[in-house]
Amino acid sequence: MPASPAPLNRRNLLTASLAAALLPQTQPAPAQNEAGQKSQPQSARTATGQNRPPASEDELRTWLENMVWYHRYTFAEISEVTGLDPEAITQSLVKFEITPDNAPPRGAEAPLLVLPYPGGRHPRIGFLDGAIEPQRETKISIFTPWDPASYVVADIPEALWSNLGLTYLAHTHIPTVWDKQEITLERLEWRRTAEGALECERKLPNGIAFRTRVVAGRDAVRMSLRLVNGSPQPLSDLRVQNCVMLRGAAGFDQQTNDNKVLQSPYVAVRSEQGNRWIITAWDPCQRAWANPPCPCLHSDPQFPDCGPGEVRHLRGWLSFYEGTEIEREFARIEQTGWRTTSEWVAQIPAN
Repeated sequence: MPASPAPLNRRNLLTASLAAALLPQTQPAPAQNEAGQKSQPQSARTATGQNRPPASEDELRTWLENMVWYHRYTFAEISEVTGLDPEAITQSLVKFEITPDNAPPRGAEAPLLVLPYPGGRHPRIGFLDGAIEPQRETKISIFTPWDPASYVVADIPEALWSNLGLTYLAHTHIPTVWDKQEITLERLEWRRTAEGALECERKLPNGIAFRTRVVAGRDAVRMSLRLVNGSPQPLSDLRVQNCVMLRGAAGFDQQTNDNKVLQSPYVAVRSEQGNRWIITAWDPCQRAWANPPCPCLHSDPQFPDCGPGEVRHLRGWLSFYEGTEIEREFARIEQTGWRTTSEWVAQIPAN
């Protein structure tokens, strides 16, 4: 008489749920070595490209929650980020009891959801050769209030120019002043402050430092960039490129500028249905534009000239709007005083 099947326990159910949700319908053939033998699975790889193996179990858990609950990554994408093979990923997800369906509910009064972008999934649709190996330490995901699976990726800063040349670039494309000197910049990560803000600070080899700070509210996400000139040289022509990429925002990802409104400093994109908008702005803005192939939005600011030892600040805004009167919404945002209010200035550390 055939044996009865083993009863499904919680671990079995979690594993089955993960496989159904994260595995593609067809599996690729196992990798083979030059002798034609199947390669053995590895639990971790050397950190290259988008691959950043977590340094601890707590870090692994945080990134798995980020990727599975919110970004809805596949096993292949999780593997690209963590360096873990599917078996090791499954074991970790079962251990931490993380599935795509058990994310904690968000309260009606909660601020907009803002998370570090994990990498591994390119945030652009097109013009990929213009953004090779995008660095995740400049990128945050801001989720829409009407669809928990939709988000934009804000790249802050994507690029920083100065009188020295291209001083920083958050991916590989045009050589920076450091590329030309064969200097590799260290990898960084976002830090969550006690107040809930996200911060990341980079100090360049010549002493120039810049810090990004992101504060989520119920009505909008407020952002700041601080630059400290720790070099002996005066800095000028400090143009910044900040990019909001739309690949992950359902209904906003058309590769066209026909659904964009550019009214400096405000740049907005309209949904396919025509009744929802994503709006961004930076102050002071030196160029408002959009790039259809990516597709993305830009309200690109510029720091004032900065002498040795001096500090400069920029302020940014991102919000969502449901309605059809976009210019009236621009006026409403302007009336909030987001560029100058003491409440906002207090959120920008002075040192």
